[in-house]
Amino acid sequence: MAPGDGDAKRQDEAMARPAPPLDGDRRRWPRDVQRDDEAAPSLAPVLEPLSFSTRELASEDQFAAWQAHMSPLVEVRLPDDRSPDDGFPADHIAWNLIGMLIVQQCAPAHSYVRSAAKLRSSSIDHWHLVLRHSGQSWTEVDGRVAECAPERLEIRSLGHPFRGRTTDSRSLVLYLPRDLFSDAAATLDAQNNSILSGNLANLLVDYVNSIEARLRSLTAEDLPRIVHATRSMIVACLAPPAEHAAAAEQLAGVALIERARRYVHHNLHAANLTPDSMCRALGVSRTRLYQLFEPSGGVLHYIQGRRLMAAHVALSDPTDSRRIVAIGEAVGFSSAANFSRAFSKEFGYSPRECRNAALLPPAAHPVSPARHEKASSFEEWLKALGS
Repeated sequence: MAPGDGDAKRQDEAMARPAPPLDGDRRRWPRDVQRDDEAAPSLAPVLEPLSFSTRELASEDQFAAWQAHMSPLVEVRLPDDRSPDDGFPADHIAWNLIGMLIVQQCAPAHSYVRSAAKLRSSSIDHWHLVLRHSGQSWTEVDGRVAECAPERLEIRSLGHPFRGRTTDSRSLVLYLPRDLFSDAAATLDAQNNSILSGNLANLLVDYVNSIEARLRSLTAEDLPRIVHATRSMIVACLAPPAEHAAAAEQLAGVALIERARRYVHHNLHAANLTPDSMCRALGVSRTRLYQLFEPSGGVLHYIQGRRLMAAHVALSDPTDSRRIVAIGEAVGFSSAANFSRAFSKEFGYSPRECRNAALLPPAAHPVSPARHEKASSFEEWLKALGS
């Protein structure tokens, strides 16, 4: 056992030990002190998608609507054997992470062109990654064709002309501003219109899939971290072979911490959510687990922070009618007193104050940057990305 591990283990076991069950008739909450000059921070999920679909339109109008929607990026054409009258049921759901756009897209077969003329009239020069969940595509840049199959990642610059075609497909598309890669511009330019492959690319695919699965639950504090991690993983995937060993270690660490965070997220309510249970589930040593969570203040600090944030989200939801104590118990606190003390220490106000703030008129709540963008168009999101 490494020096200090014994003390750390005893401290973990003491902090993780469940408190005695509560007696409902004797449960007492600390007296709430009203603070009119303090506003609860927005810890609820902040992303609101910008959705577009042709499915509600008449069949003969669907393709024209899709052409117009995609016109800021590409000119879209139907295959030779299809007619606009056949219909074009397509969906485009965009999420604005401020430093990165994520689009969930489902569309029938079509071809696409980003021409030199389009580039001259457009200020959009972002990098975009396409992860195809189904279907195939063939894209040509400067005479070189990249063929992308399901669960493969392709990377391409919107600052360079390209053309291609795709079968019926479902994809996840990431748009990242060129300035985000200013220190790795040469590396990315050399890999324009390429299919990422190998273990590093597989780790990146897993990470991108995990982001997609959690889009509706991301909070404001998550967004810059996700953008930074995505950027780092892309650069690592495209690094020269001499740097692959270090890049592989970095990506493996990012993937492992993401697995650990997902495990915590899915087990917040469990009384046995402890460092030991996490080590068993993740197949890592306690030392490795502590190293992973050291930047977050430690394993137990992270678990308690996630539990308190989940409680805050529930208390901030005016449609959640559960009693405060039930919310505390649902996120793993067996003692009402412990929950109230921990919540007040974390946020500077009590659980009841948080609930009361949620019942104020909507105008009393601050609006997050992502919510401000709700009324914008996808084209405006693209133009504002990175500015």
